[in-house]
Amino acid sequence: MNYLSVENISKSFGDRILFKDISFGISKGQKVALVARNGTGKTSLLRMLAELEPPDEGSITYRNQLKVSYLPQESNLAASATVADCLTVNNHIADALLNEKPHYELTEEEQTLLGKIKSVAGKLNVDFFHQQVGVLSGGQQKRLALAKVLLDEADFVIMDEPTNHLDLDMIEWLESFLTTANMTMLLVTHDRYFLDEICDEILELDNGTLYRHKGNYSYYLEKKAERLDNEQASTARAKNIYRTELEWMRKQPRARGTKSKSRIDAFYETEENAKRKTEQNNVQLDINISRIGSKILEIHRVSKSYEDLKLIEGFDYSLRKGEKIGIVGNNGAGKSTLLNIITGKTKPDKGKVVLGETIVPGYFEQQVDELSGQKRVIEVVRDIAEFIPMSGGRKISAAQLLERFLFEPSMHFQYVEKLSGGEKRRLYLLTVLMKNPNLLILDEPTNDLDIETLSVLEDYLASFEGCVIIVTHDRFFMDKVVDHIWVFEGDGKIKVINGNYNDYRLQRKALKREQKKEERNSEPVKPKAESPKKKLTFKERQEYELLEKDIQLLEEEKTMLEKQLSDEGVNHEQLMEKAKRIQQIIIEVDNKTLRWLELAEYS
Repeated sequence: MNYLSVENISKSFGDRILFKDISFGISKGQKVALVARNGTGKTSLLRMLAELEPPDEGSITYRNQLKVSYLPQESNLAASATVADCLTVNNHIADALLNEKPHYELTEEEQTLLGKIKSVAGKLNVDFFHQQVGVLSGGQQKRLALAKVLLDEADFVIMDEPTNHLDLDMIEWLESFLTTANMTMLLVTHDRYFLDEICDEILELDNGTLYRHKGNYSYYLEKKAERLDNEQASTARAKNIYRTELEWMRKQPRARGTKSKSRIDAFYETEENAKRKTEQNNVQLDINISRIGSKILEIHRVSKSYEDLKLIEGFDYSLRKGEKIGIVGNNGAGKSTLLNIITGKTKPDKGKVVLGETIVPGYFEQQVDELSGQKRVIEVVRDIAEFIPMSGGRKISAAQLLERFLFEPSMHFQYVEKLSGGEKRRLYLLTVLMKNPNLLILDEPTNDLDIETLSVLEDYLASFEGCVIIVTHDRFFMDKVVDHIWVFEGDGKIKVINGNYNDYRLQRKALKREQKKEERNSEPVKPKAESPKKKLTFKERQEYELLEKDIQLLEEEKTMLEKQLSDEGVNHEQLMEKAKRIQQIIIEVDNKTLRWLELAEYS
């Protein structure tokens, strides 16, 4: 059943064509991702689908009486509304959210809905029901908007970067929620683990053309590589033909009537194919770095609190050459505060931070406040330097550097305020790197960057000879770059773990299993005088003993299937079969775990 039909739509801004004559459809139950570079029209396309702006040409049609919800990158909720108002239109439920003892008795249906609202809001840390939207931070507003969209239970959901402003636990919960939810969706996200887990089709917008790829993100990458190889081969053949035909055109008389019209038409078509750009322009990050000495960064017994909120307590660390740190923790745990202490923007209550004499820090902050919207793009770069030293002792001009960061010459004299969110982030990253830092401190660098730019940045940081400290919610990015994790555990405690995010996650899972075992073992035995405890039957005892083994085997099968999804030899049918089996395993594990907990009470 087709939910959405998009036919021959086009969009331009002045002379800049975002896309032309693109068409696609989305059927009931599909979970589709849209991927493209920054500034190529992803958000504009989503806004058209949400009926917030019209296409220049073409039509967008939804199935009759379809309920559509849209999650924009920036909150569009009314500033005067309370959080409770945003989450429900039912006055009884809103009153129950605001008051422990509501003025009305809720019906059974209202109680169920209230429980769902509290559950979703709790998972996203939206528990400030009485506050008005206008006083919330940007992150709080985004999480509120996400909770509202999830609770709307729309037939068709459009999401623009839903994982921005979520901590890692929230992202993993949202991933699980959307994987099992019975909804149709189109989303834009740079989170590759998220894409792999949720989506069954990828739409790629490239040079104004839309390409469809069945399967998840890993499968899309494989098929895109094949397409680019085929395009390069086709262009190479066209160039050979073009040289021959060009010679023929030059030799013929000027009077076009004496030539074969069909051959002339074919010549111009061949010329267009021969001059087609097939190379993928990627950000080039070969900027020089300053020499780094043996002493880099020392953190001595640093503590920081705000009134009764203890963020950091007695943290010690000495950074070694080449070390790359990833920082994880819940929102508000103090991650950005620690970065501000390291860079000197915030003073610690106790302790000190010592930088080595040769250290040149480069700080990439969450907010792009340093870029003036009233400046032109090239002025932002020239204010730092007209010529920039590159690796190998070379120098290039500000204009050349901008082109390496995918800012075409036609964009150099645009005002910064006209850039897309991702383009602003890319320009800001350029200004940080061109100062030749040897200690990079990055606070959510992955927000709003497109996937291709992220891939280049990952490769650059992985081979970066200096040191890196990163706060990011992008698990793929962390797994690729970092070798140590600082975990904000709460109450000022920061735990250091050797390894990347996946290593940390495995350790956390193992710890939770141990804690559950300890809780079971430490449960007090009730006196016999109390009501007798139900005993397991023989069959229930056998079931209980097999359940834990079954759960472990299912988890191992899921891990194996996830690895196989990224194998090059997996075809489309196998890919879809394995993805379907993974979803079945998730449901089986949940059901078996619930049954195991039920039996554990009487074991």
